[in-house]
Amino acid sequence: MGSSRLPGKVLADIYGQPAIGRLVERLRRCHHLDDIVVATSTLKNDDILAEWCQHNDIPCFRGSEDDVLHRVVEAHRFMKSDLVVEITGDCPMTDPNIVDLGIETFLAHDVDVVTNCGSQLTWPMGQYVQVFPLALLEEVDRTVADIAAHEHVSLYFYEHPERYCILELLAPKPWREPTWRLQLDYPEDLEFQRLVYTKLEPIYGPHFGTEEIISFLRHHPELLAINLHCEEKSAR
Repeated sequence: MGSSRLPGKVLADIYGQPAIGRLVERLRRCHHLDDIVVATSTLKNDDILAEWCQHNDIPCFRGSEDDVLHRVVEAHRFMKSDLVVEITGDCPMTDPNIVDLGIETFLAHDVDVVTNCGSQLTWPMGQYVQVFPLALLEEVDRTVADIAAHEHVSLYFYEHPERYCILELLAPKPWREPTWRLQLDYPEDLEFQRLVYTKLEPIYGPHFGTEEIISFLRHHPELLAINLHCEEKSAR
């Protein structure tokens, strides 16, 4: 809730539902997820998010505001997870089919990490999935003191490709729009999200996917200018 660029963004209203509700609703349609846990902080301003989780029967773990890596590790210990599927909470257009693809790909290959947001960015921003064993994350949490690695959960994997076997999912060519912003970081992103949901939900229902989003934006490219100028924060 304490986002500096868009305070309260995870509970911001998007066409009648909070952003986190949009995300959870989509994740519940995944075939391969056993459960969902929201990992938030112990800060007072996140009480309202924890209350929302309780009201909507979503497991919620609260931990350090700054040590996000340790918070996520503890959240998965709390859930007795063995495999972590990481989705950031500011992606209310997450496509469950892409999440399932990430899990299926991990289970079908002998790799450490499956990702579509590593060194080769081909997907629209906000359509990201990362899959890795909890044991590897625990090892990083236990042995690495780097502050950036503890702020950005999976950063250490990507910065040390010599240690990990990383399989990167590339988007189908018609979907390769890595500069398109489908996530929620700035007020302009919220304006964009609201507009897309307002246009697509009445036609396709609340679970429209990447195909519908891309088709809509190709027919209305002027809408991409709403948040195109917004910049991603560097991990370092």
